[in-house]
Amino acid sequence: MTMAGGSATKEGRKSARKSEEAVLFDRELEDLPPDLRWREWMLRAEAVIFAASEPVSREVLARVVGQSCSIELLIDDLREELRSRPYDIVAVAGGWQHRTRTAYGSAIRTSQAPTRSMAASLSENEAAVLAAIAYLQPVTRGELSKMFGREVSRDTIASLRDAGFLGSGPRSPTPGAPYTYVTTRHFLSVFGLETLRELPDLERLEDAGLLSRQALEETAIAESESDVLEG
Repeated sequence: MTMAGGSATKEGRKSARKSEEAVLFDRELEDLPPDLRWREWMLRAEAVIFAASEPVSREVLARVVGQSCSIELLIDDLREELRSRPYDIVAVAGGWQHRTRTAYGSAIRTSQAPTRSMAASLSENEAAVLAAIAYLQPVTRGELSKMFGREVSRDTIASLRDAGFLGSGPRSPTPGAPYTYVTTRHFLSVFGLETLRELPDLERLEDAGLLSRQALEETAIAESESDVLEG
């Protein structure tokens, strides 16, 4: 048997084992009284959310609870139990995830304990470029360079892509059809956003010195004029 064949056989056995576990797994828990059944569903959902490295979707949670279970009510009950805890279950990036409450952010930073968030590792320049892309997407590197009044390097874009914050958008209709960049689901997850509509107001970014409203407006006007000329 070749190495490739052996690998395929192992993968096949793993897949079969997972399928068998799914069949044997008791989602409905019909032998339990309603209150204990609901409690077990809550514990299962919290265990999955706690163990997951990314936000957990409704479809994922539905695999471990009964068909009659309301995921929203389950999450509401879990959040109520965590009300007195320093962490919560929040809706981000189309799913749910455990997050530390903001009131304890200073304690975590002071402790210098390693955390799962990658946002803190961004340089000021990377954070500014990422913020611009979030508001202007899909946007090309050339358009970003015009906005900042200096070249946005390929290394900066590559660093943000490697961190999982950026993906490729559609080709730009401008000459040369350069690639555009868009933010990812991981971006939403790290920054605690459920959708892009929850991006903070520009005033907050201006106060932090990360983004200029005037630069954004000038870029938008330039893009509109370019579209008119090309049309």
